[in-house]
Amino acid sequence: MTMTVAKAKSHATRTSAANGDTRIKSLIALIDVLTALVAEENVELAKGLPASRLKQVDEKNRLAEMFERTVAECAAGTTSLNVADRILREQLLERILKLRAAMDENLVRLRAAIEASNRRIEAVMQAIREQIAAVSPYGASGRVAVRSVSSGTSRSA
Repeated sequence: MTMTVAKAKSHATRTSAANGDTRIKSLIALIDVLTALVAEENVELAKGLPASRLKQVDEKNRLAEMFERTVAECAAGTTSLNVADRILREQLLERILKLRAAMDENLVRLRAAIEASNRRIEAVMQAIREQIAAVSPYGASGRVAVRSVSSGTSRSA
């Protein structure tokens, strides 16, 4: 069976569109998982958990790396995400917007968690400095500090 040039081009276009649709569906699935993971992390951060204790960090980073790689390949032209299906294109755009909103919230919550951690660290350091100053025999000048001794009188009846 011989295929005309027009038929070959039509077949190639359909195959390319099918491959593109498969890639888009795969990308949408990746975005959905990443968005859910970020939303879960946002809930944990909202509870006041320190960022260092979050279990989602490694998986979020792995998925974000995959997403970034796909975006970079598209930008470089090595991967094409031509979406022939209008509904699929709208789904992709909707998912990207949801991911962006979740990531924006994540950024705000992570900054707040970092600031809270910094405040806790500063409070601990201040307590340590005060404790050291209270027991140190030396003053700020490096000389032996003269401590005032309070002497009270006690009267017993």
